[in-house]
Amino acid sequence: MREPMDEKAIEAMAADAQLSELAHAFFLKTSEHRYSYNFSWLGRPIIQYPQDLVALQEIIWNIRPDLIVETGIAHGGSLVFYASILELLRGNGSVLGIDIDIRAHNRAAIEAHPLAARIAMLEGSSIAAPIVKEVFERAQGKRRVMVMLDSNHAHDHVLRELELYAPLVKAGSYIVVFDTIVERMPADAFPHRPWGRGNNPYTAVQTFLARNSRFEVDTEIDKKLVISVAPGGYLRCIKD
Repeated sequence: MREPMDEKAIEAMAADAQLSELAHAFFLKTSEHRYSYNFSWLGRPIIQYPQDLVALQEIIWNIRPDLIVETGIAHGGSLVFYASILELLRGNGSVLGIDIDIRAHNRAAIEAHPLAARIAMLEGSSIAAPIVKEVFERAQGKRRVMVMLDSNHAHDHVLRELELYAPLVKAGSYIVVFDTIVERMPADAFPHRPWGRGNNPYTAVQTFLARNSRFEVDTEIDKKLVISVAPGGYLRCIKD
């Protein structure tokens, strides 16, 4: 059962234009210092802002998913994070990570982790047919699935991920699309990446929502967080 929150205070905070400007300035300045690389979760580096981790644990705790699918593994911190919440829930929930290149030392560290029994990994492109087929096979019989998208942040790639994995998610569950914040960052913020303003997870989400009536942005999460790498990226499924 959810604990009551001060909804009026949250609404007032969300309407505070000065706070919004300060929060965005904080995000931009800290990103210059690779702030998201400062943290780990139970021993594995986790490249996320702490504010988003708090929101994610709230969602996982309330939904109690049987399976969490994440595209993009990096050092495995997020996989361990999800597995740790599932462990506390004491069910049979598991995590499936997908990455086009799982480095040997990262794989070894994840497989040696105390929570490894809840984690599986697939190497390959998240939009490749054999990988998608494998994910759907592993999801068979799962009552509730969550999907986290955090791999290639280019518009076309994220949009294809959304189209491919949305059928796994049923009413009440979520797809979380990370790094929608790219749309609000300086145009030259990613000079060596195939994404940037106008071509990023946020633009993919907008296109997806225009085509798919099963999902909506959970704006309450944005209002609470103020600082997030995924503004407008917490997508709640509203119908099967």
